[in-house]
Amino acid sequence: MAQPTTSSQTPPSQNPPLAPEHALSKKQRRTSLVAVVSGNFLEWFDWTVYAIFTTYIAANFFDSGDSTSAVLMTLGVFAGGFFARPIGGLVFGRIGDRLGRKTALVLAMVMMGLGSAIIAVMPTYESIGVWASVGLFAARLIQGMAHGGESGNAYTYLAEIAPKDKRGLWGSSIMVTVTLGVMAATALGALLTSVLAEDAMNSWGWRIAFGIGALLAIFALFVRRQAEESQFFEDAKADEDTSAARQISRKHLAIIALRIVLLTSLTMVLYYTWMSFFSAYAISSKGMAEQGAYLASLGAQVVAIIVLPLWGALSDRIGRKRQMQLWALAVMVIVFPVSWILTDEPWTLFLAQSIALVVWAMQASIHSTVMAEQAPTEARSTSVGVWSSVGAALTGGTAPYLNTWLTGMGLEWVFSAYIIVLAIVTLITLRFTPETAGLTVDEIPLPGEKSPPVTR
Repeated sequence: MAQPTTSSQTPPSQNPPLAPEHALSKKQRRTSLVAVVSGNFLEWFDWTVYAIFTTYIAANFFDSGDSTSAVLMTLGVFAGGFFARPIGGLVFGRIGDRLGRKTALVLAMVMMGLGSAIIAVMPTYESIGVWASVGLFAARLIQGMAHGGESGNAYTYLAEIAPKDKRGLWGSSIMVTVTLGVMAATALGALLTSVLAEDAMNSWGWRIAFGIGALLAIFALFVRRQAEESQFFEDAKADEDTSAARQISRKHLAIIALRIVLLTSLTMVLYYTWMSFFSAYAISSKGMAEQGAYLASLGAQVVAIIVLPLWGALSDRIGRKRQMQLWALAVMVIVFPVSWILTDEPWTLFLAQSIALVVWAMQASIHSTVMAEQAPTEARSTSVGVWSSVGAALTGGTAPYLNTWLTGMGLEWVFSAYIIVLAIVTLITLRFTPETAGLTVDEIPLPGEKSPPVTR
């Protein structure tokens, strides 16, 4: 096993300078930025479209009286939501670390578009029987793998092409486009259901959304082909067989994996609770009118979009570690009050969710940057792709179900206490996490190494 390089052997500050910031022109940086965020927007647009049109999809692809079809439905949800994403993170992460970030991002976009196209044209259960369920399962497997592969490589690529003094600001564009993708899919769903009759929606209207997703994938693919490869990746590949290459041990990778999982957990719980679940909770538990709840939630999401880049830019000034420590403390302070504010009036949802999302955005704005900064260039795409997906699945994927179950038992406070526990875990993890702002991604020390002097 390769042994770790300690600071006494090769201090990080004395490593050969990799990927100087003048390696890419401003135009090349902008093109590369658009390439990442356009694909990220599409990724979340497609993911949300499936959730919005679930009832129409179930009616067209499954037979509730057919046990085989019912099993396939369960497997499809499992594969798309939990199984396929970490697998995609591993497969596309290896591609990104071996063949290049750009190559992995292009292939992920091809798969995402392919999955949408399959769903858009797939014959119904009435036409081809259980093969319709099989086809949908395959399409969701493809999309799930693309989703996992996209995130790890997008986080990595954006962190590597961003100027070191603006990495937090650039990273905030990831979560901005996540939110925009969700909002666009929601708006499209509202538009289609308002202009088309129920029969038309059930027959073919829902397919329009997946067709749009497939067409958008073609545009995103074209943009990504114009992007430049990461200079950090190219320099690392050139150095991998020389004495300039850093020695990365399994212990390093294990610590990095644990760090990524722990730093992912709280932000994913808050995303699914405060961004996705808040309006549903207001409707089901407080009796809020659906239209008012959706409009209030939409307004709060706009607030989040506004503050995300502001928080990202602030992290470049005060440091990622300090901002995340303040974020974890703020979460502990507001987690109970935001639920106390909520009544059956939509304005209370707007107020409570806006407060919650402003706090959530403190970390969400820099989440992709922080994830990429934890791993070395040689293993960055794989580490981020796999372990951020695992962290999201362990806590984020279970959050809505746990919250609903506890609420149904009258134990809402237990879920809030659970969030506080995760915030404490985050603070403990940050105690052993180095500051990264002001350093290039290859100056960031491996676990056990000392940080070089920070210049901002």
